[in-house]
Amino acid sequence: MIKKLSLVSLFTLLPASFYFAQTTVFAYLKDAEGKPVERAEVDLKGSENDVTADKIGYFQFVDLQPGHYQIMITKPNFETKMMEFDVADEKRKDLGTITLYSALTNADQGLAIIDNDGDDEDSNSGQASTVGLLQSSQDIFSRIAAFDLGFYWFRPRGIDGRFGETMLNGVSMIKSDNGNVDFGNWGGLNEITRYPEIASNHSPSEYAFGGNSSVVYKNTKASEYRKGFQFTQSLTNRNYRNRTSLRYSSGMNSKGWAFTVMGARRWAEEGIQEGTFYDAYGTYLGIEKKFSDKHTMTFNFIGAPYRRSTSSPSTQEVYNYRGVHYNSYWGYQDGEQRSERVRKGFQPIFQIQDFWKINKNSSLWTSVSYQFGKDKGSRLDWQNVQNPSPTYYRNLPSYYDSLDPNASVQNADGSMTTAQDAYRTSLAAWQSGDPNVTQLNWDRLYRRNMQQPAGNYYGQFGKRALYYLVNDVSDDKIWNAATHFIHNFNDTTKFLLNVSYQNYRSEQYREVNDLLGADFVLNRDPFAATNQPGKSGLFNEGEENVTKKVGDRMGYEYIFRRQEVKVNPGVKFSTGAFDVFVSAMAGYSSSSREGLSRHYLYKDSYGKGSDYNYWNYGLKGQAIYRLNGRNFLVYNGAYYSQAPYLEDLFINPRVNGSTAPNVKNMVVNANDLSYVISTPFLKLRLTGYLVDTDNETTVQRFFADGIQLNNSDDQGDQTIVQSAFVTQVMTDVKKRNMGLELGVDLKVLPTLSLQALASLGQYTYKNDPTTYFASDATGTFSNGLSYINLGKAYINNYRQGGTPQQAFSLGFRYNNPKYWWVGGNWNYFDENYLDPSALIRTESFIQNNNSGTPYSNLTESELRRVLEPTRLPSSFFLNVNAGKSWVIGKYYVLISGTVNNILNNRKYITGGFEQTRNAKFPDFVQDTDREFTLFGPKYWYTQGRSYFVNLQFRF
Repeated sequence: MIKKLSLVSLFTLLPASFYFAQTTVFAYLKDAEGKPVERAEVDLKGSENDVTADKIGYFQFVDLQPGHYQIMITKPNFETKMMEFDVADEKRKDLGTITLYSALTNADQGLAIIDNDGDDEDSNSGQASTVGLLQSSQDIFSRIAAFDLGFYWFRPRGIDGRFGETMLNGVSMIKSDNGNVDFGNWGGLNEITRYPEIASNHSPSEYAFGGNSSVVYKNTKASEYRKGFQFTQSLTNRNYRNRTSLRYSSGMNSKGWAFTVMGARRWAEEGIQEGTFYDAYGTYLGIEKKFSDKHTMTFNFIGAPYRRSTSSPSTQEVYNYRGVHYNSYWGYQDGEQRSERVRKGFQPIFQIQDFWKINKNSSLWTSVSYQFGKDKGSRLDWQNVQNPSPTYYRNLPSYYDSLDPNASVQNADGSMTTAQDAYRTSLAAWQSGDPNVTQLNWDRLYRRNMQQPAGNYYGQFGKRALYYLVNDVSDDKIWNAATHFIHNFNDTTKFLLNVSYQNYRSEQYREVNDLLGADFVLNRDPFAATNQPGKSGLFNEGEENVTKKVGDRMGYEYIFRRQEVKVNPGVKFSTGAFDVFVSAMAGYSSSSREGLSRHYLYKDSYGKGSDYNYWNYGLKGQAIYRLNGRNFLVYNGAYYSQAPYLEDLFINPRVNGSTAPNVKNMVVNANDLSYVISTPFLKLRLTGYLVDTDNETTVQRFFADGIQLNNSDDQGDQTIVQSAFVTQVMTDVKKRNMGLELGVDLKVLPTLSLQALASLGQYTYKNDPTTYFASDATGTFSNGLSYINLGKAYINNYRQGGTPQQAFSLGFRYNNPKYWWVGGNWNYFDENYLDPSALIRTESFIQNNNSGTPYSNLTESELRRVLEPTRLPSSFFLNVNAGKSWVIGKYYVLISGTVNNILNNRKYITGGFEQTRNAKFPDFVQDTDREFTLFGPKYWYTQGRSYFVNLQFRF
C-alpha cells in the first residue's frame, strides 16, 4: 500500500498522509530504482531515540507508547523525508517501503532563486509573474519546466502566476492589490523554504482551493531542519554576485524545545546589467514547543530587508547601439554611478501556528500571521521641462533622422544646429557609448535646478525643482488567520476543511526623495495650464503647504482595503481502482479605496468610497484510475470564480475612486487528462489540457499621442489635448489556453538517464472585449464619468503574450555512485508574442477626428499589415550542471554549479510590450514604416551566459 502511494506521490497525486502504527514500528528505505538506502538517519521527533538504517535499508523503533509520532529521514544527496503516524495498542506496525528520491540533480544551483526586477513601466509585459513554480516537484515535466525552462521565463500552460496560491505556514502570501507574491519577503532563505508541497496546475490541494497555476505550500517548523550548522557560499553573475548564509538547528531537546535560526546576504556592487547594484539580507527565527505528543506550537519570524536598483526595457534601436546589458536608469554623479530606480523595503512576517492532534483520526492546524512594512521605489520626475531619459524618443538618433535634414534643432547645450548634423552627432555618441548622451547626466540636472531664479511660490521663497526624485511607497499591514482540519473516517476516506481570513490594508503615496539642489517642488500638475486652463492644477486642493520638501507627500495618497474569507471543504477517498479527491470553495471579499488628497479634477478623489463586495464559488475534482501498479489515468477538473483584485477593480486609484465598468468575477473552467507511467526505468506523463477564462478585466496605463481630447472650462471654452497619460481598461476578456505536455525520464543505465520535455500550446484571446479609456488630462468626460467607451477591441484570435507557446527540452543526467554528477539540457522556445495593445485595435484608431469617418487612404490589407501580432524570434539554449559531495565523518561538503546559455545567445527576447504612443492610423503607419520606429515595442532580452556556483558545508 505504501509503495503504491509513493508512486502516486511522484506525480503529485496527493496520497493520504496518516498511517496506523504499532508498538514496534519498522520500515525499509529504498531509492527510486528500488535499491536499498543504507546509513540514512531516522530522527524520531521529541525523543533521543534516533536510529540508522542498516545495509538493506531497514530501521525500527521499539517500545513506543500509544500516541502520534513524526519521523524525519535524512541522508546526504537525498531529499529529506517527513512522515507522521499514530501508535495504538498493537505490537508491530509495518510502514512498508519508503522511497527516498535523489537530491543530486535538484541541488540548489541558483535556478530556483530568480529575482524579478519589474516596476511600473513593465506592467504591460506580464513579466511580473512569468515564473510560476520556483521549485519543482518529482514530476519530470514540472522539474524540467522549473529548473531549465523557467530560467528563460517559460510559464507552463501560459497561465499567469497570479492565478495560483503560495502559502507559508498555513496562510496565503498573495497580495490583494494585484494577486502577485513578493518572493523577496523571504529572499535568500532558500535552505528554509526550499521543500514545498505542490499541487500542480489546477489539481486540488489539501491546504487551499487555489487557482489554475498550482498551490505551493511551505512549512517552516523549527524541528524539521537537520540538527547542526549549515554554511553556504554562492557565486553568480546574475542580479547579485555573492550569497552567504548560515543556518543552525538545535533539534528537539528533551524538554520539548527546538530552535532554528538563519541569516543570509546577497550582494553585488554591479550586477550583470550595467549600473545596477544589489544588497539584500534574509533572517529567520523558528521556535517550536512540543507540549505533548498531541500538541505543538511554533513561532516563525521572517525578515528580508533589501535595497537594489532595477534595469530598463529598451527599443530595438537602443539594443543595436549598446547591447543587451544596457540600462538607461543610471548615470555618473561626481564620477560615481547613481541609479534613479532604486527599490528598498522591509516587510517582516510574524507567525504563530498551533498543531493539535485531537485523536488518532482527527487533527487541527491553526495559523495567525501579521506582516507590515514599507516598499519604496524611486524614480526621476520633472516639471515643465523635457524628459531627461537618454532613451526618450527625442534624445535618440532616430528622432533627428525623422526630421527634415535642414530643420533647426537645439543641442543639449542650447546651441542650434541642423537635424542632419544632430543625427550624426547623436549616432556617433550612441555607437561610442558617450555617457553624457547614453546615460543620465546627473550634473546637468543639478545645474538646471540650481540655475533656477528664486521666487515666491504659494508663500514660500526659494528655487523650485525642475527635476527631482520621488518614491512610490506602499505601506502594508496584512493580517491572516487560517485553520486546517483533517478527519480520517478510515484508511481510505479523509475529510478536509480549510478556513481562511485576510485583512489587507495598504497606504499608498508618493513622497519627495531628493530635490537635486532645489529648495522645494510644487505639488501641482505641470500640464494643467495647457490641458485645464482656469483650474488650480493642485494635486491636493485646500492643503496649506503646496511646496514640498524631502520626505513630504505629494502627487497622490490613498488607502486600499480588502477583507476576504474563504471556506474550502474537501473529501479524498479510494474505491476499487479509483482514487478521488473533490474540493469545493465558497468565498466572500469586500474591497474599498479611501482617498487622502483632493485632486483638482475628480470629486471622488477624496474620502472613502463604496465597498465592492463579491461572492466566489468553485469546485475542483481529481480522479485517478489505476490501470495497474505502474500505469495511471489522471483527470483534473476545476470550475470557479475569482473576484477582481484591487488594481483590476479601480481604474486609476491614485487620483479617483472610479471602478472599471461592468467588472465581474472572473470565471475559469479548466480540465486536463493525463496518462502516467512510473517504473524503475521509465517515468512518463502525457497530458492534454484546456483552460477557458471568462470575464477577466485588464487595466493598462501609458502615454499616447494623437488622441485629441476635448476639454471644457466653466465658461464653455474648449481646449484640445493631443497627447496625455491615459488608462486603458478591457472588460469581459475571454481567453483560451489549450495544448499538450509530455515529460519523459528514461533510465538507460543504473547511473544514466535521458530526459525530454515537449510543450505544445495555443494561448489566444477568444472575443473582442469592450474597451474603455480614461485620462488625467481630461478628468470627467461629457458623459459625466471619468472614462468613455471606445467600443470593441478587435483582438479575437490574437495570441496571448508573456511566454513561449512551444517549448522542447532534451537532456541527460549521470549520477556516479561515488556521489558526483553531471547533466545537460538543450532547450528550444518558439511561438512567443507580445500582448496586443487594445487601443490601436479599436474603431477610434481608424476614425478621422475631423470627419468622424475612417481615413480615406485606409485599406483592409494595409490595416492587417500594421496591426499584425508582434511575434518574437525563436531561440535555443544549452545548459550544463555538475557537482560532487563528500561525507567526512560527521561533516558533509557539497559543491555544485550550473552554466546556463553556454553559447551566449543574446538574441532571445524574454518579454516586452507594445508602445501605444501613436493612437491614430496615419501617424502609426508613418512611424512603423521608418527604419527605426520612434515608438517601437520595448523589450527585455536574455542577458547572455550565466553561471551559479554553490558550496555547502554541514557540521
